[in-house]
Amino acid sequence: MMRTFLAAALLAVLFASGAVNAAEVNINTANSAELAERLVGIGAAKAAAIVDYRRSNGPFRSIDDLAKVDGIGKAIVEQNRANIRLGKPAKPTSTKP
Repeated sequence: MMRTFLAAALLAVLFASGAVNAAEVNINTANSAELAERLVGIGAAKAAAIVDYRRSNGPFRSIDDLAKVDGIGKAIVEQNRANIRLGKPAKPTSTKP
């Protein structure tokens, strides 16, 4: 009985913190839907702001650069740090021979 209660309490804390929903995401290649789905505290508007920032300023060079996006502070970066990946966007392939 006590184990069941503790397990339920642990699950409730995980769901409330968003830890269960968090998944790895490359902030330099993910689209706004992926960012919103995989990052804790990031909804559609903040995800769109990340993509817009990336288009205007180029790829993120560090995870901490994510805090430069309007509406995203250091706390959100820290909540997601373990799940954020960096990488350069794939270069478009040329159709010319």
